[in-house]
Amino acid sequence: MRGLGLRGVAGLLAVLLAVSLAGCTDSGGEGEGELTVGLLLPSRAVPRWEKSDKPLIEKRVRELCPECTVVYANAENDAASQRQQMNSMITRGVSVLMLDVVDPKALRSSVRAAHREGIPVVAYDRLAEGPISGFVSFDGAQVGRLQGQALLEGMGARAGGGVVMMNGDPSSPNAAWYEGGARSVLQDEVRILKSYNTLGWRTENAHDHMSAAISDLGPSRVDGVLAANDSIAAGVISALKSARVSPLPPVTGQDADLDAVQRIVEGEQYMTVYKPFRLETEAAAAMAVALARGNDIDALVTTKVDSPTTENVPAVLLTPTAVTRETIGRTLVRDGVYTIDQICTPKLRPACDRAGLTR
Repeated sequence: MRGLGLRGVAGLLAVLLAVSLAGCTDSGGEGEGELTVGLLLPSRAVPRWEKSDKPLIEKRVRELCPECTVVYANAENDAASQRQQMNSMITRGVSVLMLDVVDPKALRSSVRAAHREGIPVVAYDRLAEGPISGFVSFDGAQVGRLQGQALLEGMGARAGGGVVMMNGDPSSPNAAWYEGGARSVLQDEVRILKSYNTLGWRTENAHDHMSAAISDLGPSRVDGVLAANDSIAAGVISALKSARVSPLPPVTGQDADLDAVQRIVEGEQYMTVYKPFRLETEAAAAMAVALARGNDIDALVTTKVDSPTTENVPAVLLTPTAVTRETIGRTLVRDGVYTIDQICTPKLRPACDRAGLTR
């Protein structure tokens, strides 16, 4: 699998523009002349799903297809609930499903049921199992490599020391993808003292694991923490501060949550991985609308991937970017993800000035 570089992004955006001009004329979904897009997101524990992905997907679908209706459900990180939600949408007769799967194995039967009913499934962000029609995500191995490289940089003179790995939820295929990328960088460079799986990607679970690691190892032996995303990083940093670890070791993250960006400005979190959600949502929306119309998606895809059940799934894999305090301005602020005023609260104004985040 390979990511989508700058040239590929430009080409993809050109295709997306062409798709957006095509209108929506085919009939389908629940009524004559209507198309219905079923959107299934995994949880609210990670802020991005509700704050970024959902509104961006809904907006882009409306732009591509004004007659389309988006039907939405959030599984609250429960595979049984997501299976019920998906089966309900299949019964309802949606035109296409966009599935960010909680547990690929648990949802495999529902993907097969959709296929039997002639409803294409676009796996969004996480690779679902079963006969899916397309997949859109960021290159997860590169996410992990960026985290590993940044952690080594942040450790500086302590590189080669002891690291705690705080991985994601093992039911998510992305968790192993990120971990594999990180380990490919960290192996032979550090001593991995502890490695935990964080159920539900939940902050409180990460806090408990980090507290246990500190209790077992002692605070002075933790030279760095590989945290799989920003929610996990929040729990890690909370546990380190509760144990009065000072200075804080470098801690990685992912998703560029606002509170994580503010921790980076303040010096509590070392980095995050920025994944431009607009590119991901636009690629997935274009794929979903094309499939709902009964069109092929060859012009929209950039690569193919294999799932445990399906080979050569048409896919778009986008390229993530590492963000540290020095690069917030030329990444997140430049791209309009956050304004300086959103990041720089009065409490953080001195730290923002030192980071060059000025109006």
